[in-house]
Amino acid sequence: MDLLKERRTVLVLAGGAVALIAGALAAWILVAAHRGETSRPPPASSGGLVIDSGGVPDQRLDPAKPLRCFVAGRSVGELTLAQCARRNGVSTDALDVGIDRTGALAAAGQAGTVLTPLPPSEQRAPQDVSAEAATTPAVGPAASPAGACLRYAEGQWRRLPGEMPLTPCVQALFAGRCERPGAAAYGRWMQQTLRLVPGRVEISADNRSFRPLVDQPACAVPAG
Repeated sequence: MDLLKERRTVLVLAGGAVALIAGALAAWILVAAHRGETSRPPPASSGGLVIDSGGVPDQRLDPAKPLRCFVAGRSVGELTLAQCARRNGVSTDALDVGIDRTGALAAAGQAGTVLTPLPPSEQRAPQDVSAEAATTPAVGPAASPAGACLRYAEGQWRRLPGEMPLTPCVQALFAGRCERPGAAAYGRWMQQTLRLVPGRVEISADNRSFRPLVDQPACAVPAG
């Protein structure tokens, strides 16, 4: 019996020794693998809190940010994009976002004289406009240079084929079309916004302040 107990004791001590050696060997391997490396300080200790926003998609408009909302051309206060869309009876994708008279962003179901649609993205960058084209109403086909002519309809800008002077552009956009009081139709010629209101066509070089360009008697645009 004493011999059996001694053998068990030897086996237990041998097993413990093997486990101790294996643990020491594993620790040595981990230390050796990271030998020579210097630990980096946490980001907050060197530059404050660091937030990675690379995975956040680029959004043109914050859906939770209140905007001036217009229903049928009348202001109903500041609402979120979704609330304004519901008041206009449309989806958020069909909601116009433009510039109001103060120059602030505003949302409306349709553009009117209070809300001016933003110019097309490729034309938002400031560009030089000749003094003649910016200040002198066209009086004939040769009164202004030829440029791009665009129509604003269904919430987007559509370019008419080819390039044309100011007067043919106005005729192509608004001839034979009338607007009711409080409503407006929009177009673009080069870097200027055109607006049709009851009885006349107006023009703006900054997309905010409009001046009369030509009268529109009986829904007709004079040829010059």
